[in-house]
Amino acid sequence: MRPLDDLDEQVLACLTRDARATYQQVGDRVGLSAPAVKRRVDRLVADGVIRGFTAIVDPQAMQWTTEAYVLVYCRGNISPEQLEAAWEPIPEVVSAATVTGQADAILRVMARDVRHLEQALERIRRAGPVDRSESILVLSELIDRGHP
Repeated sequence: MRPLDDLDEQVLACLTRDARATYQQVGDRVGLSAPAVKRRVDRLVADGVIRGFTAIVDPQAMQWTTEAYVLVYCRGNISPEQLEAAWEPIPEVVSAATVTGQADAILRVMARDVRHLEQALERIRRAGPVDRSESILVLSELIDRGHP
């Protein structure tokens, strides 16, 4: 993969803000023609810099107002790729990361209510070699920097 240049970074910034922007709209913002933007985007996809396009759904719109952070402790050795493959299909898992310390991973989970959260936790445990988990319910969100 070749290093990104300034135009690549500008195109990526535009697409990160609005993945539905047309090549012409992106080109107008970064000073390129629509075909030049398309070639760059195609190359960024082929190089694996852009791994996909997705819709970011507001959990509030789905009435998912219960939020928890879940520390997951796994049995044996398991790769991050295996954990990702196990939890990616579970829509309530809005983010997941491997971590240092005793836990193997931390998940951010959104649900309608505590019962829905409990069901999601059961699916999380069944999806991989989870020995145990520890859930921390969010009471109030204090800072949200708007990261997807």
